[in-house]
Amino acid sequence: MNKIALSIKDVSVTYTDKPVIDDINLEIKHGETFGLIGLNGAGKTTLIKCILALRNQNKGEILINGKSRDKMDSKFDLAYLPEKFEPPWFLTGAEFIKFSLSLYKRKITDQDIIEAAEAVALDKAALKRKVNTYSKGMRQKLGLIATMLTNCDVLIFDEPMSGLDPQARALVKRMMTDIKHKDKTIFLSSHILADMDEICDRIAVLYDSHICYIGPPKKLKEETFTDNLEHAFLDFIERRQVM
Repeated sequence: MNKIALSIKDVSVTYTDKPVIDDINLEIKHGETFGLIGLNGAGKTTLIKCILALRNQNKGEILINGKSRDKMDSKFDLAYLPEKFEPPWFLTGAEFIKFSLSLYKRKITDQDIIEAAEAVALDKAALKRKVNTYSKGMRQKLGLIATMLTNCDVLIFDEPMSGLDPQARALVKRMMTDIKHKDKTIFLSSHILADMDEICDRIAVLYDSHICYIGPPKKLKEETFTDNLEHAFLDFIERRQVM
């Protein structure tokens, strides 16, 4: 039986009496790469904030490795990279990575940092520079490195490919695949559905405050008679809109 890394049970969030997410139920397995997709404003970020305890749900329960997300020890199992990632400008890249890992009481060698930078095509010389000299893409690479090096069981990424060029995207996807093979669980939200199709074992479609589909990307494409996940998603949503 597969261990459940992230369990979301009957979670609902309401803003001014209007449900943003309603009775969400998801179980993400240990070692799985799971993608959450939906239109802008569908509630993806709200759900992620609930998982991270950055906001409280109106009802429901969230467990990380079988422990309440509110328990302090469960927080050490979880690392997160937000969509709008802005590291402290006064730190160098290497200092930021070491600071991030210190929050998890983990140490790392300079060589490990250099190897991680090379894995996403971040110039190792940039690690000695303050991050206010970084481009958006470089900052995104830094955030990805710091998140993955935490070695947490559950890694949450919100638009992880934002600002990355095609080479960096390919390298990050390779890194995520390597991480998964080390029995880490990845939960990500992205609008780049080609990437989701390539790396996700399963996806969930969030629409009209509910989860409307859970399963492999391949199955959604088969149900909509297309070999393109973006087309499959749009067709699926259009069908829901006319129901």
